[in-house]
Amino acid sequence: MSTAPSISKTKLPAPIPVTQTRFRSPKKNIPQTKQARDTLLAQIRDYNQRVAPVAPMPLDQLEVHARAILKETGTDELYLHYTAVLLSNEMWSETLASIPYERRLLLMPKCLRVEDKCPAPFDEFGLLCKQCGLCTIEDFQNEAERLGYAVLVAEGSAVVMSLIQTGKIEAIVGISCLPVLERTFPYIEAAAIPSVAVPLLQDDCINTTVDIDWVWDIIHLTNDDKTRRLDLNHLQDDVKSWFKAEELEKVMGSVSGVAEKIGRDWLAGEGKRWRPFLCISAFQALREDRDQPIPFDLRKVAVAVECFHKASLIHDDIQDDDSTRYGKPTLHAEHGVAVAINIGDLLIGEGYRLIAESGASDSIIKEMLKVAADGQRQLCRGQGDELQWALDPQALNHKQVLEIHRYKTSPAFEVALKLGAASSGKLSDVAGVIETYSENLGVAYQIRDDMDDVSDDSFTGSESKFRPNVLLALAREKSKDNDKALMESLWKCEIRVGIGCDEKIREIAHTSGADERCVTLLEMYKEAAVRSLADLDNENLKGLLRRVLGKIFNELEIKGWCREYEVKNGVRSESEESAVVTA
Repeated sequence: MSTAPSISKTKLPAPIPVTQTRFRSPKKNIPQTKQARDTLLAQIRDYNQRVAPVAPMPLDQLEVHARAILKETGTDELYLHYTAVLLSNEMWSETLASIPYERRLLLMPKCLRVEDKCPAPFDEFGLLCKQCGLCTIEDFQNEAERLGYAVLVAEGSAVVMSLIQTGKIEAIVGISCLPVLERTFPYIEAAAIPSVAVPLLQDDCINTTVDIDWVWDIIHLTNDDKTRRLDLNHLQDDVKSWFKAEELEKVMGSVSGVAEKIGRDWLAGEGKRWRPFLCISAFQALREDRDQPIPFDLRKVAVAVECFHKASLIHDDIQDDDSTRYGKPTLHAEHGVAVAINIGDLLIGEGYRLIAESGASDSIIKEMLKVAADGQRQLCRGQGDELQWALDPQALNHKQVLEIHRYKTSPAFEVALKLGAASSGKLSDVAGVIETYSENLGVAYQIRDDMDDVSDDSFTGSESKFRPNVLLALAREKSKDNDKALMESLWKCEIRVGIGCDEKIREIAHTSGADERCVTLLEMYKEAAVRSLADLDNENLKGLLRRVLGKIFNELEIKGWCREYEVKNGVRSESEESAVVTA
């Protein structure tokens, strides 16, 4: 009889607890979605590079430039002050990057705390954080102080100005609502102190929230990171363009035979290309001549990474008996199992061939081949645990599911990053950090996928084969009575999803609190990935991997069932939901 995968022999990365997720909508004078905010920021950066306004600048002049940006981009004047703040940030960012951390002040508002539960007292300088883990103040303060910042959790300009007058503070990183930023702007401008601000997402003065990734990026802004101006969107678009049929032919040679044609078509098909993107990102961060074009031979390494990934998808689909992927028939559904197995094997061989032909030195090629082989072994171990479970399906707890995910998903990210690092000749310097970062990134990515798999449009309408899922493990652990019995039957594959039980399962996931716990776990592993970079000496790789994490999870939005339940349970109003969906 098969047994559930053991978690006693290996240890999951220890994620850092983060604040509870609070579902609240931003004020109307701030773009409603992360994507909208990022788009506006990109447009402001473009304007700043073209026009080159000089800080410090009076507020009325700053607003002239902000209006020009709004006009250029067709953006509502409702966002005037928000745009002005972001433009001011861009004008000061290079100066801030040149100032040592120990000459900076991080200023946070007390309204970031969970007011009715916060145990922190106040003194004449502001809030004295008790490190209770309820809010983001603790995380920001600890990281900023580790870097060397002075940190204050207080409102008002008197204390700040007195610190500036001591001559020990040369720059300010502030978190605040737009009204407070507007009131304090004249003081900062008069003192000509480089200041970068992150606006709160609400102006309610109680239990507010902020874009955590944005704060993290600004806190770590430094001239030592030579990649901070690297356009990741442009880099990702470049990498995606390498998978057009004509570009693949340049890298892999002409197609010969039916098997190669099917394999090449599968490789050129749908996909986000995260893994080749990570490979090239690591190379760009570690290379000395990053201003030069990416060497053509590096495409071979990046395409090899995608060959391994696409091969694993083919084999997974066969083993999991899945009939669709990317909304289309899986390869074995279209061509038969035997052909699909052969194509998967072919793509694995292509990956190793491309590495061998990458033009690197013999020692680096040897290093890359070992990285790829080790990753393949780890991935197969994770898939093997899941297949063994499928022989005798029993309920797994969420830690056991996370362990399967660690083996199944993390190795692909680790291989991608290590191959990029090896191509730069610096793998030995960063291998340990990449391993820990990839473990946490991979688990976070799979948690997000598991939540997505229980969403409206992924979980409804057809029979689906059940497979270990973190959200559904938590739902079983946290549910009671009839709900628990239903979840037990689901885990034992006595019922199949998509036969009238999908809505009930989503309801159980919500009412049990499993959905909220899953979101918290996702944030924990994302945070652990960032924390793993703390001891990395290479500021370029550290900064780039931090930004890459934000990019991946900003683009991978969890689908609508969580928001649906927010509306249903009064956490978000119908009007707020409409605003979020249409923004």
